[in-house]
Amino acid sequence: MAVVPTSVWLRVAALSGASAVVLGAYGAHGFHPADPKYTNTFNRGNQYHLMHSLLLAAAPIARRPNVVGGLTLTGIVLFSGSCYVAAFNENSSLARMAPYGGMSLIAAWLALAL
Repeated sequence: MAVVPTSVWLRVAALSGASAVVLGAYGAHGFHPADPKYTNTFNRGNQYHLMHSLLLAAAPIARRPNVVGGLTLTGIVLFSGSCYVAAFNENSSLARMAPYGGMSLIAAWLALAL
């Protein structure tokens, strides 16, 4: 596994946070699915995306920054990404990777404690 400089996690956090805000604005003003349950799916993915962008920003101060950052980024992509894809396509079966993303996010928080 390649060693990633810890300063990279701040840049990744900034890009993640900015993309979460952009997607949140789209969700609030431009996303109008036929089935309103997908608005909730989109919003949940966006909420976790923005919240965990802050965890990415904290990765450099962790004892193992690359573990925390890697797990967090993986979790955001799998959890929030699955929610976004399911909402945009209005197809719940496309969210099947979300539980794995959730487990990765839990592991990231636990890694921060170690």
